[in-house]
Amino acid sequence: MDTEAGPGSPSYAPGTGQPVPEAEPALVKRWHAGGGELVDLLSQVRERLGGVAAFRLGPAPTVLVTDPQAVQHVLARHPERYVKRSHRARVLIGDGVLAATGAAWKQQRRLLQSQFTGTGMRRYEQRITGAALTTAGRWDGYARTGQPFDVGQEMRRFALDSIWRSLTGHPLDDETERELAAVESVGAALPTLPADIGDAQEAVASDLARIDAVARHAIQAARDGAAGPDGPGLLHVLLDAAAEHPEYTDRLIRDELVTLLAAGHETTATTLTWLYLLLDRNPAARDQALAAGPEGSPERRQAIQALIHETLRLYPSAWILPRHATEADTLAGYAVEAGSDLLVCPYLTHRDPELWPDPETFDPQRFITPGARPTHPGAYFPFGIGPRACLGLQFAIRESTVLLEHLLPAHTPAFSSTPTKALHGITVRPDGPTPATLVPPLT
Repeated sequence: MDTEAGPGSPSYAPGTGQPVPEAEPALVKRWHAGGGELVDLLSQVRERLGGVAAFRLGPAPTVLVTDPQAVQHVLARHPERYVKRSHRARVLIGDGVLAATGAAWKQQRRLLQSQFTGTGMRRYEQRITGAALTTAGRWDGYARTGQPFDVGQEMRRFALDSIWRSLTGHPLDDETERELAAVESVGAALPTLPADIGDAQEAVASDLARIDAVARHAIQAARDGAAGPDGPGLLHVLLDAAAEHPEYTDRLIRDELVTLLAAGHETTATTLTWLYLLLDRNPAARDQALAAGPEGSPERRQAIQALIHETLRLYPSAWILPRHATEADTLAGYAVEAGSDLLVCPYLTHRDPELWPDPETFDPQRFITPGARPTHPGAYFPFGIGPRACLGLQFAIRESTVLLEHLLPAHTPAFSSTPTKALHGITVRPDGPTPATLVPPLT
């Protein structure tokens, strides 16, 4: 969820580089007339002009960045020159780490980063496994009864259970799940909310009230020492931080809690939903992953993670990453003036045929076969790169892997209908429901 699509208004000057090549106005007019998504325009701009290009929706151009070296320059090498500004999700996540900037962001990031790498991740292994086993049990029930279910809803339920256990130490209960549906409702509404944050909050006030009530209850329970069956959760880490850092008020703790809930389940759930849709079209990929090695083997785990990575290549968690130039710079030989806005687009980089042969084909072997994928860090970055890359990368890969290790050998969903296209909002999601029943495994 670390993304907010939206063009800006930069300007360019001569300088040490050439002006950024700019798409002709007729292209933008045709896009406007066709009523397509922003990604349609961006695709045409990249195809015509290359990996650093500009287009105008207003008086000044916006720069699209898809070239791997330019991507690395903007996100990893010079993040101080290309910064995030206000996040579209601020109405939901407040001053949480995704929306924070400057010194506040550095402190919040430092605190949370230790929880999602190395030793920190090991604290959550048992909780992720518990959520996966709960999901596997439900799927066993669907298989016995033939009951139809929605794969996307199942993936959201699993991902929310994983992050809730990690935050609180408690399994997700039905009432909390119902109330936290408001997180998804607000997230879906974000692209159409008023630009003014006060007006936006008013438009989704009832959903925000439900979210705040869940957060207040969880914070108070943790403060009262109500550790769950798996022990204290990440919420307790935030409360401990408040004892040393007065800026960790209940409001900031609420914002971090909601940030982790929103970012920690939506992207994983969407990725897993796409993965099952892709396996439905490419059943041999499932067979190949399971045949890579016996249950629990490193070979099978590697093959399952290749399924995940290839899904993320086609449908990256953060499909577009806006940045703002704080100073003049030269990017891939082009002059960028201070004040320019840029759109870095993993979705298009991952589908560049010069980087990824046959890019529209689902081929997990790209991530197993030596030399089958580009090695430049700016060629594959579904969670971003650089200091503002997604904190939850390891968590998301781990929980997805654990769930698939339990579900893939036992169950194959048979979809009664499938979405026809992708919707590019805060994330890239299927444009409709994913109803299915379970059939006996293929192997």
